Amino acid sequence: MKSYFRLIALSLFLVLISCENEHKAFKLPLNAQSLIHGDSLKTWKIARRYNNDVRMNMGPCFLNYRQTFNRNKAVKDNNAENEDCGPSLEGTWEFKKGPKGDSYIKISSPDIPKLLNTEKDYKYFKILKLTEDTLKISFKHKQYGNTSRTITDILVREDLDIGDRYFHH
Repeated sequence: MKSYFRLIALSLFLVLISCENEHKAFKLPLNAQSLIHGDSLKTWKIARRYNNDVRMNMGPCFLNYRQTFNRNKAVKDNNAENEDCGPSLEGTWEFKKGPKGDSYIKISSPDIPKLLNTEKDYKYFKILKLTEDTLKISFKHKQYGNTSRTITDILVREDLDIGDRYFHH
């Protein structure tokens, strides 16, 4: 009887370990291209932003931020159009698949090293969700004192009315 319980305990332990190591990659839908750029171009705004899983307060620059993806693979944002929000990013985008099967948006631009504190002229944004209305991405970003953090943005179509965007802790 004792060995029976040991066998059950060992089996449960192995199941728990295998579940922890299981990696579930977001699979891009077949119509991912049209979801991200619409008929020709599509503009997204930030609904929520998280810094290492902590929801961030979004001031005027975040609230006014828009990012537009074009069918011709151009991407740009509107930072420079907003007072004291810094320069805009203009570049190209493409979908990429990572070694574990994760889907990414790769944005390439000579502006990226300065804007995102990196040496490379491209940045990978991991896609966590992509629907007609929502684009959820995460990326590593070096901040104060060269500390790397995971930023997660939930973007929505520009025309959607999203309550509670101006958030205070």
